[in-house]
Amino acid sequence: MASKSNAEGSDEVRRSKGAASAVQSVDRAVSVLEILARLGEAGVTEIADELDVHKSTAFRLLGVLENRGLVGQAKDRGKYYLGAGVLRLAGAAAGRLDISQESAPVVRELADDAGETVNIAVLDDDGAVNVMQARGAASVTAQNWLGRRTPLHATSSGKVLLAGLSTPMQEIVLARRLPRFTERTVTSAAELRAQLADIAAQGYAVVAEEMEVGLSAVAAPVRAHDGQVIGAVSISGPVYRMDEERLRELAKSAVDAAGELSYRMGYRT
Repeated sequence: MASKSNAEGSDEVRRSKGAASAVQSVDRAVSVLEILARLGEAGVTEIADELDVHKSTAFRLLGVLENRGLVGQAKDRGKYYLGAGVLRLAGAAAGRLDISQESAPVVRELADDAGETVNIAVLDDDGAVNVMQARGAASVTAQNWLGRRTPLHATSSGKVLLAGLSTPMQEIVLARRLPRFTERTVTSAAELRAQLADIAAQGYAVVAEEMEVGLSAVAAPVRAHDGQVIGAVSISGPVYRMDEERLRELAKSAVDAAGELSYRMGYRT
């Protein structure tokens, strides 16, 4: 009986140690992601120093995260950065926020004031998905954008969401093939980088017939309590009604509405 009791006690100790080790590994893996989010990119030695672990431990953690797509590696520099898997998780998290519920009155009021179609979009991996929509009185289309997934590089909402990402995460998207939808679709990574810098600086994006011929749109970022971009408010309408002056007016309206929604989501300037 004593031998059996001792064996059971040893098993319990091993299980306890194994559980503690697993928790420690998870904690370290999350810390790696936080380090890369803060630094943009880092090498094995730098990450090991930050974690206060041996390089071999840091290398194993990075290997697991890389296999799951949460971390990528710049082979020419040996540096690691946040991978596309983080985009997928971020999109899923954003989609579950109360942004749809909180945006309803904001979207309705904006659509009434602008007379055009208003949408709220959130990140969905390398695309944007519309989670709320309202049509103004002047809207000339019955097209339903709700639930529709659109490309980041060819829409105003998509460019706002892309501009809100860290540079390494932007590069993941820009490194992929960027399909052309119209003659005005921007497919050059260099040109898009310049646009994203302008969007981040001015606080809104404008597109004209990049996704669909005859359609123009403006969009502004919605921020969470920590300042991260979690969505975009867009106003779209026909190009014949969207001259330069009108686009400036709508951009201001979009920025104001996005600011109100950001406040509802807990963001304070």
